This record gives sequence, structure tokens and C-alpha cells, in this order.
Amino acid sequence: MSGDATWRIFTDVGAAKRSILKRHSLRDTDVPEALIERSVSIFGERIMPEEAVRRIIRGVRERGDGAISEWNRKIDNISPDRLEVSPDEMNEALRAIAPELRSALTQAAERIRSFHEKQPIGSWIDAGEEGSLGQLIRPVDSVGVYVPGGTAPLPSSLLMSVIPAQVAGVPEIVVCTPPGSGAGDIHPAILAAAAIAGVEKLYRIGGAQAIAAMAYGSETVPRVATIVGAGNLFVTLAKQQVYGDVGIDGLLGPTETLVIADEGADPRLAAADLLAQAEHDELASAILLTPSLALAKAVRKEISKQVAALERQDIVFGAMRNRSGAVVTADLDEAFELANDYAAEHLCLLVDDPWSWIGKVRNAGGVFLGEHSYEVLGDYVAGPSHVMPTGGTARFASPLNLLHFVKVTSLIALDKSSALALGRSAENLAKAEGLTAHAAAAKLRREMDAP
Repeated sequence: MSGDATWRIFTDVGAAKRSILKRHSLRDTDVPEALIERSVSIFGERIMPEEAVRRIIRGVRERGDGAISEWNRKIDNISPDRLEVSPDEMNEALRAIAPELRSALTQAAERIRSFHEKQPIGSWIDAGEEGSLGQLIRPVDSVGVYVPGGTAPLPSSLLMSVIPAQVAGVPEIVVCTPPGSGAGDIHPAILAAAAIAGVEKLYRIGGAQAIAAMAYGSETVPRVATIVGAGNLFVTLAKQQVYGDVGIDGLLGPTETLVIADEGADPRLAAADLLAQAEHDELASAILLTPSLALAKAVRKEISKQVAALERQDIVFGAMRNRSGAVVTADLDEAFELANDYAAEHLCLLVDDPWSWIGKVRNAGGVFLGEHSYEVLGDYVAGPSHVMPTGGTARFASPLNLLHFVKVTSLIALDKSSALALGRSAENLAKAEGLTAHAAAAKLRREMDAP
């Protein structure tokens, strides 16, 4: 199979909207039959992933560490001697990794921290003639970070999630990530990243059981207030089911990149950017929007050429076949309208003078302007967190940032005269709503404070 045989080019925008530009709800996810069959060996019966996650969460809530170890063994085939990773293990991994990797992780950590330190999140109090009103901005007490460790170890995800929480002032940060199967351990790069970030609590737990452990706590794992980080279908379903008992950053699905390119774009660079996302997941989306059919064909040819040198070809071909392709638009204006409707996680602008088009962008997790601001830099070292909204949620959600780790408390401190002036309006509104105790409380204050 060749890359250009699976990456489709749509010249009919309507057909593209019904195909690669059509959004898929988490509730409508097609579950592979093999996944359902595997539930028999784990649970003794055929069940859907939602029910499997529900049972995992219930087990962890009721039996703590015992259930965590059981699910680790049954689902992920891991049986670590200890769930918790010691600081010595993290520091040893940092010393052992290649110097160039250590340097890259350190640089990424420094840039992520520097970027997020620029975000304003301070409290404010307006002390005026009528007293004071304001907002108290406080960090949440604790955060749980999930770091994927499945088909590819992602030390960058640890840095991109832990460091913004630290900058926001969160006092307790808990990290969970799955080790390798059997007697394998957490990938050294993830351990090294934890050491660089100064992680104090790291646990060998994967999947839905990790989310449950952080949401409800166990003998070993502390309960947290908010959980962040991407994962597989079971992790996402677990976050969905524990939401309300804890906060979450969002329901993060397969990665997606949408490239808008004009006829002057370099097809080699467009193809490279699309392939970089396609290698993540067979359900990843790698989409090109362009008014140039010639460019679309050139990009398809480049994809076929470049994919031959990639290690994860099976995954790439799956992504190219499932949710990827090119759409030939009438002009760039139509391309940007389609992009706003799609609301991509990553929006890459390979167009002449990309700054002149930024006003057209309404919905995107991150915007990458020009050939030198390619998306892979955002994945690792640019500075903003690469944890971004997927599945069209960029219509209302934001990339991971300090606001995910703080909460707002309203401050009301009115003086006597202001309370008197406002009391009658409060009383009348309470009466209109049929809340007589509210009205009585306002009336009593008003009568007591009247001159």
C-alpha cells in the first residue's frame, strides 16, 4: 500500500463535509470487535468500554491499591513491585539518558515555564465609594497528571502538564503513567522529565485505573482536585465518568492537524507536517485545505515519498485512510470558514503573509504561522502547552494553561450605605421569584440600617 493511495483529494466541498470534515462524537465511537472480545478475558463477559471503565472505577473506589494492582495486571500486564516511583529512580534516569536528550528536555522545560509565567492570573479588588468588589484567584489544592506510555513514551506531555500547574502555584501534583508490560518499568525519558520538572509523586499506573486512583485516592495514591492529560479511549471515558467529583481539562481524543496552504506553499513541508500528526494514531486527522488542486496533488506525491522512511507506517496508513485527506476550496476565504467549522487542535498556515489572515481564525487550539513555525516545534519546545482541545471542542475550549489550575472566588464587601441603597431592589427581585425568606432577609437589613 502506498501513502498516495489512501490520502484522498476532495474537489467537492460538500462531500468532504460528509467525510473527513465530519466530526465524530465520543458517544458515537466505533468500538473494534477485538476490543469487545478482550473484555471476556478481563471481565468474564462481553461488555462495552463504558461499562468496563465503570467497573474499574468502582473497584478502585471500593478496594484502593488492591484493585489498582489487579487492573494493572489484567489489563496492562504489569505487576510492579511498588506503585510509587522514588526520587532516586527519577534522578538516576536523568543521569543515564543521552546528553542530547537531557539538554532537549531541559530546554523544553525552561521554555514552557517561561511562557506560562507571562500569563496574567492575579486577584483583583475594586475598592470604591460603595465598598469593595473583586475576585480572589487561588490555585486548586492538588492536580493529577496522566502521561501516556503506550505505543510511544511522551516525556513532553509530562512537562507540558506539570509545569503550568507549578507556575499556577498548585501545591500538590500527582503523576500517573503506565510502565512497560510485565517486569518492564516506566520509560527512562519520562522518569528523566519528571526529575527535571521536580515531580515528587509519580506512580506506575495506567489506563482508567490511574484516573480512578487520582479521582478517589487509595492507600498509596493521594486524591486530587483536578485531572489533566490525554490518553486512550479508556482514559478519556474514565475522565468523563469521574468529572463532577473532580475537575478535568477536557475529553481529549485523537490528535488532528489542519493545514491551510496556498499555491506557493512547499508541498514537501506540508506533507511533512501532515505525516507528523498521522503517526500518532490511526484515528488521527491530517487534513489539507487549499484552493490549488496542483498543490494537493503535489502534497499527495510527497506523502507517498516521505512515508517510506517512517517507522510507524501502519499507523500512518490507517490515519491517512480513516480521517485524512485534502479539500480543494474555491479560495482561501472558504478554507478559513471550513477551518473554523472544523475547529482543529492544530491549525497551520502555510500561506503568503500569514499574519494578514490571523483575523479570520476563530476556532483553533493553536495557530502556527508560516513555514518556520511548524507544529512539531509546538509539540516540544516552543513554549505553549501541547495539550490542546480536540474533536471540535476548540469551539469552546482552550489549550492547557494556568486557568485550568486555578479557581475564582467572588469577593463582596459592601458598606452600610451601599447595602441600604441596594436592599430594596434585592427584596423586590426575591419577591418576584417567590423566595420570601430572601425577601425577608433583605427587608430586615434595610429596616435596621435605615436612618
